[in-house]
Amino acid sequence: MRTTLAYFKGSFWFTAVCLALAAFLGWYERGTVANMVGTVLIVALLGVLEVSLSFDNAVVNATVMREMTEIWRHRFLTWGMAIAVFGMRFLFPVAVVSVVAKIGPIETVRLAAFDPAEYARLLTSAHVALGAFGGAFLGMVCLKYFFDTEKEVHWIGLVERQLVRLGKFEAVELALVLLALYGFSRMLPAGEAHEFLVAGIFGLVTFIAVDAVGEFMKPEETGVQDIHRAGMAGFLYLNVLDASFSFDGVIGAFALTNELFVIALGLGVGAMFVRSLTILLVDRGTLESYAYLEHGAFYAVGALALFMLLGTIVEVPQAVTGLVGAVLIGLSFWSSVRELRRRVAGANPSGAGLPVGGGSRAN
Repeated sequence: MRTTLAYFKGSFWFTAVCLALAAFLGWYERGTVANMVGTVLIVALLGVLEVSLSFDNAVVNATVMREMTEIWRHRFLTWGMAIAVFGMRFLFPVAVVSVVAKIGPIETVRLAAFDPAEYARLLTSAHVALGAFGGAFLGMVCLKYFFDTEKEVHWIGLVERQLVRLGKFEAVELALVLLALYGFSRMLPAGEAHEFLVAGIFGLVTFIAVDAVGEFMKPEETGVQDIHRAGMAGFLYLNVLDASFSFDGVIGAFALTNELFVIALGLGVGAMFVRSLTILLVDRGTLESYAYLEHGAFYAVGALALFMLLGTIVEVPQAVTGLVGAVLIGLSFWSSVRELRRRVAGANPSGAGLPVGGGSRAN
C-alpha cells in the first residue's frame, strides 16, 4: 500500500515549481529580494487557503471517483489538473473580464499584466453572475444528494429521512433552487436582478446538461466501452463541479493580490493538493469506513451554495465560508468515528479488529 506521503509527492513537486515561478515573477517586477520573498509567501498562502476551503470539494470528488476506472482517475489527476490550473484559475478569469469589459482576450491579459487593479475591478464586478451560477449549480448538487430516494444511510436522520420522502416528487430540487433564485433576485436592484436570474438559470441548465450526459453514458452492461463511457461522464462532471467550487476562491484571492499570474500559481498549488487528497480518499476507502463524512461534505456544499447566493447581496468573508464547511465536515467525521466504534463493539465485544467499510442504515 502506498504511504500517505506518496500520494502528495507530485503535489510537492508542483508546489516547488510554482514557488520558483513566483520568485521569478517577484524579482522580475521589482528587482528586489523583499518583493521576491513577498510574492512567494502570497503564493504559499493562497495554496493553503485553497486547500483549507476545498476539503469538501475533495470529499465530493471522491464520491464520484469511486465509480471511475483507474485510467480515468489518472486522467482527472493529469488532464483535470491542467483544466483546473490553466483553465479555471487563468483562462476563466480572463474570459470573464473580456466579456464584462467587451475587449479581446489578448488585451485582457495585457490589462492583467500592466493594470492589475483595473483587471481586479472588472472581474469583481461580475460577482453577481458568478455567485448566481455557482450557487445554482452547487445547490442542485447538494439537493440531488439528499433527495435521492435510494439513499439509505443518514447522518441527521430527522432531517434526511424527510428529504428522501420529498425526493419522490419529480424535480423538487429544481423547484426549490428556482424559488431561491427568485427570492434572492427580489433583494437586488433591477439591473442586477436580471443578470442574477439569467446566470442562475444557466447554472441550472449546466447541471441538467452534465447530469444528462452522465445518465446517457451510464453503463448498462459490464463491457469495457461502457465502463469508459461512465468514466468520461464522471470526468466531465468533476471538472464542472471544480469550476463551480473555484468561483468563490478566484474572486476572494484578490483580497491578497491583484496579480492574475500569482493568483493562478497559488490556487493551482491548492488545487493540486485537493486532487491528491481525493485520490487518497478513494484508494483508502475512507468514505466507506467513515459513514457520514460525505454527508458532511454535501452539507458543506449546500452551505457554500447559500453563501454564494447571499454574497451577491452582502459581503460574506471567505473565513466564514471555510469555517462553516470545516465545522460540518469535522462534526460528520466525529459522528463517523463514534458510529465505527459502535459497530466494532457490536460486532466484536472483545474489541479486536476493525471493519473496513459500511455505514449505519436508516432506522
